[in-house]
Amino acid sequence: MRLRVAIERNVEILELYGDSALVIYQICEDWEMRDSKLIKYNDLVVGLIKEFKEITFNYFPREENQLADALATLASMFKVSREIEIMPLQMSIYEVPAHCFSIEKEPDGRPWFHDILEYVKNQMYPEQVNENDKRTIRRMAVGFVLDGVFCTKEEKMECS
Repeated sequence: MRLRVAIERNVEILELYGDSALVIYQICEDWEMRDSKLIKYNDLVVGLIKEFKEITFNYFPREENQLADALATLASMFKVSREIEIMPLQMSIYEVPAHCFSIEKEPDGRPWFHDILEYVKNQMYPEQVNENDKRTIRRMAVGFVLDGVFCTKEEKMECS
């Protein structure tokens, strides 16, 4: 589908990155295509490749692609239908880490990380969350550590 979009937009030179070594190396014909069900897909891709003046495929290991992981996590948080218009996401890359207190509070007055904090502290989820939201909170909580700032006096004794 991405190749078709590039063709529709009259892209002549294309550099593609993927996190599946199997797919990338089979398309580049470095590895043999053994699954008979995939041969038709491979033939389709080979036909689309001919539409470009120049095209390169690059393998990019998933563990080195933090942006893809972040976008996948973000995508898992949304339910989308054809009736809903999704606004473009603007992203910036900063050279220094952002501190959580420099980010404005959400409309409900709580910080953006409130649900993650509650899970890390008390293993509690917000009311009315579905299983997908719970999985997302658990996955995000792995990257957080309590440093005592948000602990009560009793919890600080446990934290230290």
